[in-house]
Amino acid sequence: MSSLSRELVFLILQFLDEEKFKDTVHKLEQESGFFFNLRYFEEMVTNGEWDEVEKYLSGFTKVDDNRYSMKIFFEIRKQKYLEALDKRDRTKAVEILVKDLKVFSAFNEELFKEITHLLTLENFRENEQLSKYGDTKSARGIMLAELKKLIEANPLFRDKLQFPTFKNSRLRTLINQSLNWQHQLCKNPRPNPDIKTLFVDHSCGQPNGARAPSPVTNPLMSAVPKAGGFPPLGAHGPFQPTPAALPTSLAGWMANPTPVPHPVASAGPIGLTAPNNAAAILKRPRTPPTNNPALDYQSADSEHVLKRSRPFAMPDETHGQSSYSLDDLPKTVVMTLSQGSAVKSMDFHPVQQILLLVGTNIGDIMVWEVGSGEKIAHKTFKVWDLSACSMPLQASLANDYTVSVNRVVWSPDGALFGVAYSKHIVHIYSYHGGDDLRNRLEIEAHAGSVNDLAFSYPNKQLSVVTCGEDRVIKVWDAASGAKQHTFEGHEAPVYSICPHHKENIQFIFSTATDGKIKAWLYDNMGSRVDYNAPGQSSTAMQYSADGTRLFSCGTNKEGESFLVEWNESEGAVKRTYFGLGKRPVGVVQFDTTKNRFLAAGDEFSVKFWDMDNLNLLTSTPADGGLPPSPCIRFNKEGTLLAVSTDDNGVKILANSDGVRFLRTVENRSFDASRVAPAAIVKAPSVGPFGSNNATIGTTIGDRAAPVAAIVGTNNDARTLADIKPRITEESAEKSRIWKLTEINEPSQCRSLRLPDSLTAMRVSRLIYTNSGVAILALASNAVHKLWKWQRNDRNVTGKATTSVAPQLWQPSSGILMTNDISDTNPEDAVPCFALSKNDSYVMSASGGKISLFNMMTFKTMTTFMPPPPAATFLAFHPQDNNIIAIGMDDSSIQIYNVRVDEVKTKLKGHQKRITGLAFSHTLNVLVSSGADSQLCVWSTDGWEKQASKFLQIPNGRAASPHAETRVQFHLDQIHLLAVHETQIAIFEAPKLECLKQWVPREASGPITHATYSCDSQSIYVSFEDGSVGVLTASTLRLRCRISPAAYLPPNPSLRVFPLVIAAHPSDPNQFALGLTDGGVQIVEPLESEGKWGTSPPAENGAGPSTTSGVTGSEPPQR
Repeated sequence: MSSLSRELVFLILQFLDEEKFKDTVHKLEQESGFFFNLRYFEEMVTNGEWDEVEKYLSGFTKVDDNRYSMKIFFEIRKQKYLEALDKRDRTKAVEILVKDLKVFSAFNEELFKEITHLLTLENFRENEQLSKYGDTKSARGIMLAELKKLIEANPLFRDKLQFPTFKNSRLRTLINQSLNWQHQLCKNPRPNPDIKTLFVDHSCGQPNGARAPSPVTNPLMSAVPKAGGFPPLGAHGPFQPTPAALPTSLAGWMANPTPVPHPVASAGPIGLTAPNNAAAILKRPRTPPTNNPALDYQSADSEHVLKRSRPFAMPDETHGQSSYSLDDLPKTVVMTLSQGSAVKSMDFHPVQQILLLVGTNIGDIMVWEVGSGEKIAHKTFKVWDLSACSMPLQASLANDYTVSVNRVVWSPDGALFGVAYSKHIVHIYSYHGGDDLRNRLEIEAHAGSVNDLAFSYPNKQLSVVTCGEDRVIKVWDAASGAKQHTFEGHEAPVYSICPHHKENIQFIFSTATDGKIKAWLYDNMGSRVDYNAPGQSSTAMQYSADGTRLFSCGTNKEGESFLVEWNESEGAVKRTYFGLGKRPVGVVQFDTTKNRFLAAGDEFSVKFWDMDNLNLLTSTPADGGLPPSPCIRFNKEGTLLAVSTDDNGVKILANSDGVRFLRTVENRSFDASRVAPAAIVKAPSVGPFGSNNATIGTTIGDRAAPVAAIVGTNNDARTLADIKPRITEESAEKSRIWKLTEINEPSQCRSLRLPDSLTAMRVSRLIYTNSGVAILALASNAVHKLWKWQRNDRNVTGKATTSVAPQLWQPSSGILMTNDISDTNPEDAVPCFALSKNDSYVMSASGGKISLFNMMTFKTMTTFMPPPPAATFLAFHPQDNNIIAIGMDDSSIQIYNVRVDEVKTKLKGHQKRITGLAFSHTLNVLVSSGADSQLCVWSTDGWEKQASKFLQIPNGRAASPHAETRVQFHLDQIHLLAVHETQIAIFEAPKLECLKQWVPREASGPITHATYSCDSQSIYVSFEDGSVGVLTASTLRLRCRISPAAYLPPNPSLRVFPLVIAAHPSDPNQFALGLTDGGVQIVEPLESEGKWGTSPPAENGAGPSTTSGVTGSEPPQR
């Protein structure tokens, strides 16, 4: 229901209440679900009207919607049950038990048994928990207080507990204003009009008694006297004809009119007036027009009514169906273009229709000549002038220099094209034919992702319109890059924009991820529209080629997709097309062609509709190989259709005209002269990016580790060279006997990059499921990705392997597991998650609330703990999945009971945010680590602190202020692996005695992550230079080094390295890497080798029995 319709319901509720239709008021509250009347609810509960209570609740929630709703219904039914027992009405009690309470047994069987047991007691107060139960009245009062808390905490009741604030008798006022407006249009207005009915439009009778003509079918006189208002409809005084009430703008789409009065003039069906008027438009009279010209009226403060000769569109205007054949649709696959990365956006050149512009999920842009299948131009993402970027963007790029293309689009003449990236930036290129692409403008357009980009012509000057994650729409001059307009008003990230014009009226539609649609003129008067997309979906809007028909297509969070045509004059959906599937991945993309056809990428195919027919016309799988929701794009003539494939390619589909067209051009060279020349603008100077691309430290080479002073257990100053168990590089003499295994080529190992059709964002967290059949990743954009392996002949175990590619899995609903990010900047958030032992649930956070997801359905079971402080690490208690330890960014640790929604205790001992948590079920302790480089041990019995130690930072190694320290227990649950960017260390819990320490060579750069193998015999360590080291856990000595060239394709322009590393739960030689470019890579040794190198021999007591090491209890001096 639209926001206007919703507001109308509130007006009706107020009217009914004022007229004392009490039962009807509450019925409408319940049926609409817009306003939960807490006072009425309290009244029913206090009176014990249980059936009415549940009936009223049913308009807002069901028993199994969430845990709050379940608790609400349980408390009500439990009270009803106890009251029956208290009255000794066993028959009624049994009926309530079976009919009402049985449903809760599936969630807590023990509780249901206990409730059933009450039947056997003479007085249920014999039960210890019910011993304080008083009389019925007091019990209802106690329960009511609890219910109010649950209702206020239940997200389904959010924004439904407060009735909107507006003046009394608002509906009467609006009717009075409408009658005054109608009266001003009368040919012979009387001073004291006599209102007879509201069922038809008002008109005053003629002086001689003749019937007044319709204001629509007859010309108006040149002047209208200012007539008096109507008598009051109740308590209101007469409404005088002043311009205080602005009529609806945008032909019925306006919900929040500006209070400033404006003159009114017509602008065709969409009803937007010229920008220089800054005007709103009157909604057209609903009386059907005759052959006479339609009339538009000025505002009430004018004494003239203008007559226009242009007819206006009817609300239910239909378009004649022209003859067509299915052969008109491009369905024949004529070519496949290999991109190399997942396609995110495409656009055919508006003049040279054989040119296809493509943007991908790793920031690449290409121009293809589809006649020959030749890639004629290619650009990888690069910031042209880093020094001109804001500090937040510079910091973000330094941390993660990867982006995805969100949108590519040609300018109307094809002289320019724009690229919107997932990180702040828009690039505008000029195109001069062939491979001649020139940098024109680099604009830091938005904070966060730039979600869409389009060209428009306000004031006859080419402009660039952008929208973004920061909820803002901006307009830029295409020649200079100067910002012309900023439109604010959306309450969620703006998903798409659709600039358009009607005659000389320029405007922009915008849609947000919360399903809101707004429209803007190129002025500062705010949005002219506040409307809901079908299903509250993320929606894209597009006009037909002739600009007369408006369509939209979108997908909501529940995976439902909607393809519709809009009635612009009413701001309502005119047609809803059938045939979209229920399981899209991401948002379904669509396109229009020839003012006749619609197409959408859905269910591994391309689907087509005739614009005038609701039912699916036809579909094509394009010979297979399409992703669930492919990206699609027609050329201007509709003879060619580009469709993305699931193997990072593009298929070109053609109809018979398209095939002939390609044949005529495939044997001749591309004629660049037809492309409209672009104004040659000097490109911005390209700033060096060397410092961010170079690995930290010196060039790679085998050399001795730096000698760093460390304080030993007896406080004697020694160097790393003196402490043999902690030395990683081998002496020259030893290297003659044993040689480090170096993996430098793809042929020396087995690796697999997991297929991914979703937006590529850096992988922040990574884990194998406990069963080993799936991998779960959490990306920096708060979206989880789950890959599952299928059991088949090639993979008899069904477990993760490099020999068979898994499926990027989603449930049938098509929804994504997406964390709440609240108002936090995703770039600043510290993502974290924890998986339950049975792989059924994942607890996760990305700077916002903590979410509990069902791993089968991807549904959010609950959210809790809104920041601040924000969660930075999560760990399930090994004996009780309902207890979780939550590390916070304020340095505290909260022990939280999910079952009762209660923080049991807070642990304080760190100075900076918590970066690691690990339970030992053998020692009954929790070990925490923080960005302060400190480890703390806490007893899980009383949660008191038992020990703490600071890591010893090697001399000459400067740790960053927020460097993370991670902890993980060995299989023996006693030895503890501590991971820091400067070192790997082994401690013995619970006293935290440091047994061994390993410091990597500087050339590898900082350690990014490390983990034990599943058998705890090896430690996998990832580095910022992209390499991976394999250490023997018992000696902390490097036995194998895997270079990035062994598992990553060569790309000199892109610096990619692992951020996280995860070990297979049952294969000790398999690990997975989460990369900065958003990829997930599985790596295994060759089958012929079976393992990663051989362990070096123990040296000078460096074997498993060694216990000497660093145990510094004070932070080192820095």
